[in-house]
Amino acid sequence: MASATSKDLTPLPSRFQVRSLPIGQWPSADRDAWLAACRPNQRLIRGGAGAHMKPITLADLARRYGYFLDFLDRSRALHRNTAAASQVTPANVARYLEELGERVSSVTAYGSIYKLRRASQLLDPRGDFGWLTEIEKDLALLMRPRSKADRLVLTEVLLEGGLTLMAEAEGSKTLSPLGKAHHFRDGLMIAMLALHPIRIRNFADLRIGGNLIIINSAWWITLSATETKEDRPDARRIDEVLAPDLTRYLDEHRPVLARNNEGSNALWLSANDGRPMTCNGVAAAISRTTLKALGVEVSPHMFRSAAASSAAIYASQTPHLGSALLHHRDRRVTEEHYNLASSLSAASDFGQLIRRTIK
Repeated sequence: MASATSKDLTPLPSRFQVRSLPIGQWPSADRDAWLAACRPNQRLIRGGAGAHMKPITLADLARRYGYFLDFLDRSRALHRNTAAASQVTPANVARYLEELGERVSSVTAYGSIYKLRRASQLLDPRGDFGWLTEIEKDLALLMRPRSKADRLVLTEVLLEGGLTLMAEAEGSKTLSPLGKAHHFRDGLMIAMLALHPIRIRNFADLRIGGNLIIINSAWWITLSATETKEDRPDARRIDEVLAPDLTRYLDEHRPVLARNNEGSNALWLSANDGRPMTCNGVAAAISRTTLKALGVEVSPHMFRSAAASSAAIYASQTPHLGSALLHHRDRRVTEEHYNLASSLSAASDFGQLIRRTIK
């Protein structure tokens, strides 16, 4: 590969307007190697190096590798005609880490490099990425997880915040129909994730008629084993306090957001163009909305911490409610807390106790 000049490596003024370079825009060798790595096993035909991984894991690794390629692209250092993963070099990674250090936490920087290494090994199974493993180890020693103490909000506060936002949107005499739909959507997100704290990727990827369905006149979230991190199915009935709001969103507000873009069954639609929101878009909307409504920026993951804390405070007599609610595997918990029935029961119990706190 031809070496780049110092001029080539000068970051663009917009270097922090980051995105993950889509697979279709990767250099051809990277793209072809990734598709080969993701090829599933077939009868008598062995799949690619990533065939054993869950689709959600592969998607995450592709996204992280895409961020690295985007950095190279913004730095004018991306070469299109090189071997797969050949641009994962000590020099490029060092510059990438320098940028990461300016815009993300030490924990995120570690995760970015860890997943860059895993993606690189899928792209080039014979490549030597031992040097990247050493960088991972150094970053692990430097990690300083951000304290959750200043961001912990109990579930009843999140729920009330979401319900209040929806009521304000409905009662507003100044918001346009699109503005009402936008605010109602954000309120529903907050309330729904508060009572049903599934992982953000599953929450952002809810599809009407797919994993969000009606069973016996009630709305349910139904996740298959392939959709969950724990490799176990998860099903939760939408709590009764939210069912009318979900119906109102689907009947009145979502069509306004969709405009003429009715081809998608995604639950969450962008207020900008009516297209399905990305996982990052949903997460950003949740963080932005909680900061505005509650004065505290609560990330989607902190909703899970809020649920666990609320369960511990209000249901101490049910010690494993939080574990079952979050769909965790824990060897200290009996087998009954591992199966689907436990998540159904936990979701129902949790909804009841939270409703009691806001009455």
